[in-house]
Amino acid sequence: MPTILLCSDGSDFAEGIYKYGAWFARRFQARTQVLFVTDIRQKAVSTGNLSGSLGLGASDQLLDKLVNLEHEKAKLNKKRARLILQNADQVLKAEGVSEVELLNPTGFLVDCFHDFEADANMVVLGKRGEAAEFASAHLGANIERIVRSTNKPCLVTPQTFAPIERVLLAYDDSPTGKQILKFLADNAQGLKDLEIHIATVAKSESDEGRGRSLAKTQEQLQQSGLTTTTSLLTGDPEKAIAQYIEQHQISLLLMGAYGHSRIRNLIIGSTTIQLLRSSKIPVLLFR
Repeated sequence: MPTILLCSDGSDFAEGIYKYGAWFARRFQARTQVLFVTDIRQKAVSTGNLSGSLGLGASDQLLDKLVNLEHEKAKLNKKRARLILQNADQVLKAEGVSEVELLNPTGFLVDCFHDFEADANMVVLGKRGEAAEFASAHLGANIERIVRSTNKPCLVTPQTFAPIERVLLAYDDSPTGKQILKFLADNAQGLKDLEIHIATVAKSESDEGRGRSLAKTQEQLQQSGLTTTTSLLTGDPEKAIAQYIEQHQISLLLMGAYGHSRIRNLIIGSTTIQLLRSSKIPVLLFR
């Protein structure tokens, strides 16, 4: 049975993670794992050597108070983790997902993530995290690191869930593009009722090579039983794709995390980053 790994921090984006994760779990008959990592950086505050300035007794008293405070913080962190995972379990089961596994390691998300991603077929994470209200135009700190370090498809979700009816594949005829085609064909049974749009951005409408590539792509997906529409777009890739999403009321975007033009494998491609920042729909990224 396929496994979908949901990475949550309990922020306002968590419900979107759970509901989109549940949508895919139902479609692909998958089980879900919810990963909430208790941050290892929440350590006791050191008093240093204060015996000279405070006196030995005062320093010991301060240290005792800090230790007791840290114990209370640890209890609260455990309680918070339990409540976050209980909420995830309730939402997923209310959405029709029966197999839910709750995971709560201590450490750093990016490090702990690799302990669990090996058995996952898809990773789901929110577009932003706990500091979303302070950085509404930015992506969560962990998205780029996770996308860069995993070979699994990563679904980046918005805060609010909306039913998925129309899917857009931003196709560029790259090895990653072919990987997305295989993903769609392999999961065609769960996607048959959706409109699948395939768009390629070319330098001009007379680009015959891009046109032939689109026709071949459409034929492949139609053989899998999917209903497809193709479009040859021109202009700036980010603007062209964003405009297409708005005009056709697309509810899920599929694209490669990197394009042909990337020079180094250190950052997500510029078009991908801009679309992730501006898009109000979930984006399924492939490497």
